[in-house]
Amino acid sequence: MFDYTPKARRGRRRWRRFVPLVVGVLAIAGIGSVVAAKLPSPGPNPDAALVAAGRGSPSPGAVDQPSPTPAAMPTQVAVEVPTPTPLPTAPPVSSLTGYQWPLPHGRLTQPFGPSPWGSGLVDGKSFHDGIDVATFCGDRIVAAHAGTVLVASRRYDDEIGWVGDLTPYKTRLDQKQLWATLPIVVVIDDGNGYRSIYAHFSKVVVKKGDIVAAGDFLGFEGMTGHASGCHLHYGLFSPLETATFGIEPAVAARMKLPDAQIARIDPLLVLPVRPQDAPSASPSSIPGAPYPSMVPELYPGG
Repeated sequence: MFDYTPKARRGRRRWRRFVPLVVGVLAIAGIGSVVAAKLPSPGPNPDAALVAAGRGSPSPGAVDQPSPTPAAMPTQVAVEVPTPTPLPTAPPVSSLTGYQWPLPHGRLTQPFGPSPWGSGLVDGKSFHDGIDVATFCGDRIVAAHAGTVLVASRRYDDEIGWVGDLTPYKTRLDQKQLWATLPIVVVIDDGNGYRSIYAHFSKVVVKKGDIVAAGDFLGFEGMTGHASGCHLHYGLFSPLETATFGIEPAVAARMKLPDAQIARIDPLLVLPVRPQDAPSASPSSIPGAPYPSMVPELYPGG
């Protein structure tokens, strides 16, 4: 039985008003759940991103990013130490080919080796640093090997391997006007690590920078430089040679020359063998001498 008293009727009226409100709240909650399920998930913590980029510090609520794993860390690569390039050395004499006699019909008048007329010193003894070849004044001197002319004049000292400062020597020649007393010399880069020296011309027909072949005409046999007679002094050396020899101390002091020059080799080791030529001194016959070599005598009185 329903209660129809005024109090009951007022209670039923309040309930009818409350039911729609409850239904509305439940409906709104359901709609919110559906919308939330369809929204994308939130991105990374913006504070953590700022920290990773080095542009800020995290806020109290930021989540720390994980440290990289050991596999992600860069590995250290070992650096190989380069091997130093060895210094260049003079090519062995056995490698030299293509030489011919610079005075084709000349007679060997003085060989390479110990000599009372040499102004170089080997083991304290006078030594002749090249070979002397003679025929007659004005004979034709030719290139012993193909190459490039480095100098063809009396001013040749920069090209013949002095070890030391040539300024005092050149100053003395200038002051005393002694350039005309030196021999006329041709120096040729043979293109194989060696240089050929030709001395005592009466006249030359080549100039610096000329390219010559073996047998090409260089000039005329002479006796410039206070030579005792017409002849050709022929020397051979490598600018890469490390051995040096001294010269007579009295000559070095008088001429203000350095006391050492790059060593020479015996030209007969590379020139074709001729029956008429006596063998020259070998390195083993020179007590205390290093690689076969010597210092030239290409200055006044030499």
